[in-house]
Amino acid sequence: MSIKLAVPNKGRLNERSIEILNQAGLEIEDGGERKLYATVKNGDLSVMFLRAQDIVRFVHKGAVDMGITGYDLVLESGLDVHKLMDMGFGRCRLSVAVPEGRGIDTVQDIPDGSRIATSFPHMAQKYFESQGKKVEITVISGAAEVTPHLGVADLIVDLVSSGSTLKTNRLKEIAVIAESQAVLIANKDAMVARGTEMEELASAIRSVMDAEGKRYLMADVPVASLDEVRAFLPGIAGPTVMNLVGRSDVVAIHVVVDKSAIYQSVNRLKRLGATGILIVPIDRMVP
Repeated sequence: MSIKLAVPNKGRLNERSIEILNQAGLEIEDGGERKLYATVKNGDLSVMFLRAQDIVRFVHKGAVDMGITGYDLVLESGLDVHKLMDMGFGRCRLSVAVPEGRGIDTVQDIPDGSRIATSFPHMAQKYFESQGKKVEITVISGAAEVTPHLGVADLIVDLVSSGSTLKTNRLKEIAVIAESQAVLIANKDAMVARGTEMEELASAIRSVMDAEGKRYLMADVPVASLDEVRAFLPGIAGPTVMNLVGRSDVVAIHVVVDKSAIYQSVNRLKRLGATGILIVPIDRMVP
């Protein structure tokens, strides 16, 4: 029986999740624009396309073995699932925001009895209780930013990424309840029964994440400069050094470099007389 993996069916998490699976070598068959289910051509894996907010419940019940969703949704659900890894994308935060000009700068300034509009009622209620605030939670399914201006709520608890939407709607952020990003979660019973296979899938995904921000650098370097090159290009376990046929004064080096260090590294290599410098993207890094 194949492992069942749930992936968000749309939105910011969907495209990146599919991209990562493809980079991990798992080629997902195209099931059309409204696909609900797809198989993987070269792996013992079935992919289910579900609403991000439903994935935690499906994983918890064991309808699917694993899922990719937002950590905010895991926290809001309160369900007991196993978090295998943070995935490094879909970063945002669940924040408290108030209309500008209301004289509210901190949570303690919020009057008791204030109305809070949010799609995260459990997290919001728990947070305000921890702050000793008695508030009224109004559950909405979206567009929280407009509710204070419509008189539906006094303030909101909503996801914030850049903060531009808040500014557009003349709202200001006064507190952060939780940080969130995409996570890979698993059913705890499935981990007991099929832990090895599920860890292998998680490892394949992790290898893609580890390769993010890395590049593979190759260059021909004068032997006389090799010690200096080793000093600023340590790579994972030092650069790989190979002899060139017919040359005793030059060697070839291969090394993994942080993407942010490529510009300076190439310039230093050129000053040391390196030639044939080649930068290659990395799909996966398997330890």
